[in-house]
Amino acid sequence: MGFTADIIIWDVEARQLLHRLQLQKVKIQALSFSADESMLASLGGQDDNSLVLWDVASGEAICGSPTHQDFVLCCRFFNNQPDKLMTCGNYNLQIWTYDRANNKLRPEDVKLGNLQRQFRSLVIDQQDRFAYAGSTTGDVMQVSLEHALLRNTGPGKHPLQLSVTAATETPAGTILLGSGDGTLALLSTEAEPNPANPKQLKKLPVLTSIRLEGGITSIKIDPGSGKAVPLGRNPTGGGIAYTAYIGTDKCNMYRVAYDPINNKLSEDVVQTAHPDKIFGLAFPANYGEVFATCSAGGIRVWHLAGCRELLRISLPNLDCKCVTFAPDGKTIISGWSDGKIRGFGPQSGKLLYTIDDAHHKAVTAIAVTSDSNRIISGGEEGMVRVWRLGKQSQTMEASMKDHKGPVNCIVVKASTDDECVSASSDGSCIIWDLNAGRRRQSLFANTFFLSVVYHPDESQLVTAGTDRKITYWDAYDGQAIRIIDGSDQAQLNALATEPDGEALLSGGSDKLVKLWGYDEGRCWYVGVGHSGEVTALAVAPDKSAVVSVGAEGGIFIWDYMRPPMSQAE
Repeated sequence: MGFTADIIIWDVEARQLLHRLQLQKVKIQALSFSADESMLASLGGQDDNSLVLWDVASGEAICGSPTHQDFVLCCRFFNNQPDKLMTCGNYNLQIWTYDRANNKLRPEDVKLGNLQRQFRSLVIDQQDRFAYAGSTTGDVMQVSLEHALLRNTGPGKHPLQLSVTAATETPAGTILLGSGDGTLALLSTEAEPNPANPKQLKKLPVLTSIRLEGGITSIKIDPGSGKAVPLGRNPTGGGIAYTAYIGTDKCNMYRVAYDPINNKLSEDVVQTAHPDKIFGLAFPANYGEVFATCSAGGIRVWHLAGCRELLRISLPNLDCKCVTFAPDGKTIISGWSDGKIRGFGPQSGKLLYTIDDAHHKAVTAIAVTSDSNRIISGGEEGMVRVWRLGKQSQTMEASMKDHKGPVNCIVVKASTDDECVSASSDGSCIIWDLNAGRRRQSLFANTFFLSVVYHPDESQLVTAGTDRKITYWDAYDGQAIRIIDGSDQAQLNALATEPDGEALLSGGSDKLVKLWGYDEGRCWYVGVGHSGEVTALAVAPDKSAVVSVGAEGGIFIWDYMRPPMSQAE
């Protein structure tokens, strides 16, 4: 609040910043380039409430004007007249003309009669004859730009649900509409006359529609599409086949093709991603081609090389807090916000078993012994529990209550399967005897421990937490060996060791992924890319890549670079 918002004009080919424009306050709501690309229109948010024209070549403001007193959301330049543009928002729809002689923007209200709408999308046809404004009530206003007058409305008796959130014109001259409930509809721009009253037009009809997952946020026609085909019995599409790319608020990208012969839209998924914070990440044992992530609503399994989603396990209204693979590869084991542990088939996604009431609160950490016979789970209430897996049953072997805060991470000593380490927000890491079900050793520090890992030879432990330190501990006597600064300003959320033990990786709230030489304790490489805090890290078992996940829902795949053997190298 109180600061100006940036507009950055980039040179796409050179990948360089050309101009940084600062004038409007707090937020930039919308941008639009003029037809000849000489001007840029920017629309401020509620705190600014102004429309400004900028000179693209010089980066200087040309002129500006206050917008409608109600909230304005969209702006669009005309396609053939560089001195005209249109805005829309809550109960306002205006055409603006740039008066070059007096250097002023002059608005004209579109006459909508008694209709009142909150507009959320706007598209202007290629001939600048009509504009189509989509509203929160699910209908579209067809406006004559020459007379600034409402011409028609559509669809008819069945408006789109959850508002018209996106719209664009197709090569055939029809309008492709997207709604908040995922409906993609093709709207005709021609209303059929009413035989009983020729002067009265019907509503603009929907030609065809499909349903996608998630509310539609953006629609872009592939500029290389738009091929004329022989017309079939239903030539309503204009005889032009084209392709559009659709983005949704569930982080799905679709490729949608229109078939004018059958008047049909068909879709296929191009890419998917998590729409929410990712809590956990895991690779199968000794297999680096796939990995699993967990987030709000479920688990996804990804192909590493293709960056494609292979499997989705969904449980609505639940958060999957942690995930791991059984070492035998037969089960994906996960902990959930309802306190249950669930096992799924790694290929089918079928639910294999559920451990009810595994913890009183959420299951926040999970690990499996190397023989795949026991699960060690940690809960938000501080309990660490050991579960024996049978062919038809899951029984609790031990329940250990020494932590006074949430258990954030658990790792098992894989060589013997008789020991595990739990890291907690109570400032302690506890080494547990799994056979006796009791504590062997405790590590204490003035921090919330968020992650712990064994060195591959299991002689040392490495911890990280809110104190921004990476601490090496002797696994036998629990003494601190080395403490290094993992970050200058932010907590560390995740650690991972490379299978040979020559490198250590860290990630935290500074949004950076760092690769450290394990023995030197020096940071050799820094990965910059996340726009949210890094929540989990993993190195592929074959060392082909490093995968990091973040609070913004991003999954980043990095090339693994071996740290130099010495400073000279």
